[in-house]
Amino acid sequence: MKSGIERLQDKLVERNSPKKKKLSALDKYVIFSFSNIIIFTIIALAYQFISGQELSGTLITCFFGVFGGELLMLCMIKRLKLKRGDSNE
Repeated sequence: MKSGIERLQDKLVERNSPKKKKLSALDKYVIFSFSNIIIFTIIALAYQFISGQELSGTLITCFFGVFGGELLMLCMIKRLKLKRGDSNE
């Protein structure tokens, strides 16, 4: 059984301990985009290896265009926020 002083000390230690930093929405979107690009590349290579056919060039171009553009926009948003000094994400 802890005394009142020991409980207060425990609470004080909990307050002063560094809190785990949460990922911002932008960071989650970057991780999502990179993972989609990597997964799509692996699937496209596996499909080509197994079937001997290449996926549609248009499909590949559009997929990388969408997620590459998304990454570009996210990087620009992040850079402009850092440049302006905003702490809100």
